[in-house]
Amino acid sequence: QVQLVESGGGLVQAGGSLRLSCAASGRTFSSYIIGWFRQAPGKEREFVAAIRWSGGSTTYADSMKGRVTISGDNAKNTVYLQMNSLKPEDTAVYYCAADLKSSSFITAAKTAFYDYWGQGTQVTVSS
Repeated sequence: QVQLVESGGGLVQAGGSLRLSCAASGRTFSSYIIGWFRQAPGKEREFVAAIRWSGGSTTYADSMKGRVTISGDNAKNTVYLQMNSLKPEDTAVYYCAADLKSSSFITAAKTAFYDYWGQGTQVTVSS
């Protein structure tokens, strides 16, 4: 079992920054792939970024490249999502998820391949 808890969301003005955290408990991340997704009202959940815990390689959604950075802290068993130059259209609930089986990023953007999800953290960007 893996428990994931997101934090760091909030209200920010357009152009601002936020750093989201995803803390894991129950099992260490080990070789998992940890992904960040977001879901705006009335829209499907969409991929933002992912990190392979072993080795630290990362992948990003094309729409987010250059504005977000995913990173991990082994000692704290926590993955971060740094978001800069935020826009109103970034408003969504942001979720982290753990894929315990995949060893590559081929399926990183697909929600069906993730085994555990956090409860989400709300990010609201005002114009």
